[in-house]
Amino acid sequence: MIKTSALLPSLALLAFFSASPARADRCDDLARQPKSQIDGLSVGRTAANVIYLSHPAAKQIRLGCASRSVSNELFAEADSRKPQPAFFDLVAGAAAIVFTIPKADTLKGATRCIGRMGLLRGDDVATRFRRLNMRCTRSKTAAAISISRGKDE
Repeated sequence: MIKTSALLPSLALLAFFSASPARADRCDDLARQPKSQIDGLSVGRTAANVIYLSHPAAKQIRLGCASRSVSNELFAEADSRKPQPAFFDLVAGAAAIVFTIPKADTLKGATRCIGRMGLLRGDDVATRFRRLNMRCTRSKTAAAISISRGKDE
């Protein structure tokens, strides 16, 4: 017969080593969704709650995970002042997956935001579309868009 004093430490060791494996956090799960649904998108490194992505249609694209003020944020930068349709398609597809709204709505919002920049409104435009905050900026060589949703929405 086994002594109970020897049984307790062995059960504790068994429980310790058979614990469930560590799971990836929600931020990594969120980055895998666009990767599996958008051709050519690859997931890079993660730093300070930001996941860097890469795609041939964008100079830079990154996904910021939830913080105190926003639920998620998608930032994309194009190679030129006037982005190509492939860039808009990439941004619309990624935003549709991240914010769970139709791709047609995110495409319309992104093209509207980029299109508003110009001589009258300047090179920094902030707008809201379908409860998403969109901010578009433009320099002499590139255009960028940042899409986010507040925590309270």
